[in-house]
Amino acid sequence: RLTLVQGSFSDLDKLAAASGAELLQGVVLDLGVSSMQLDRAERGFSFQKDGPLDMRMSRSGPSAADLLAGASEAEIADILFHYGDERAARRIARAIVAARAASPLTRTLQLAEIVRRCLPRARPGQADPATRSFQAIRIAVNDELGQLAGGLAAAERALAPGGMLAVVTFQSTEDRIVKRYLALAADPGGRGSRHAPAAPQRAPRFAAVTRRAVAPSADELAANPRARSARLRVARRTDATAAEPDRAALGLPPPTLARSL
Repeated sequence: RLTLVQGSFSDLDKLAAASGAELLQGVVLDLGVSSMQLDRAERGFSFQKDGPLDMRMSRSGPSAADLLAGASEAEIADILFHYGDERAARRIARAIVAARAASPLTRTLQLAEIVRRCLPRARPGQADPATRSFQAIRIAVNDELGQLAGGLAAAERALAPGGMLAVVTFQSTEDRIVKRYLALAADPGGRGSRHAPAAPQRAPRFAAVTRRAVAPSADELAANPRARSARLRVARRTDATAAEPDRAALGLPPPTLARSL
């Protein structure tokens, strides 16, 4: 039986319990954006189709246009660098601030053109130069990394011993957070050195199933080119007590959006 429930990753355990589910045997966290959302210009995710500069997964809260109107140049650069791994973050942020001084940024193609002017033209087969910036702004608008950390913790609470957690990421920062979370959760501690005392031992909360991230096969890429950046990590829940994540230990970037608006 399939039950559809709308909600956030971080509320996964509460939503499952409210639906009558006991401890779960499996959880899949798919961090990708729906192709239908990307392809609908009016949702504001696309740098290829003109639409309102929105990027909200839901229709509530500040939009991408609100973020770019209210953030400082330094804050925009931080978003582009931390959330999109964009090396030209400062140059693009400077161009965004200069453009908004002339007229408000309200359209997706308006932003895409600003970003493209700051970067070399893409070669055949390469991603559009605006990809990283649009991705970074979308992640900030929707607090996707905060939701990821909360979702991993909620999955840990919801899984039965032996239950499987599978996480599909599409961006290197997301994958680093998942990798770090699972490594910390699988670490029993207790190791010391001559420079530091041994930490107290603790029961591992997860055991790795995949030793490293699994990338899509050539056949999958041929059928679905948008999967090119997908990475899969899988772990098995133990019977140890669940723990709350430490944002700093996970290497989460600062919550820039909350500070900007």
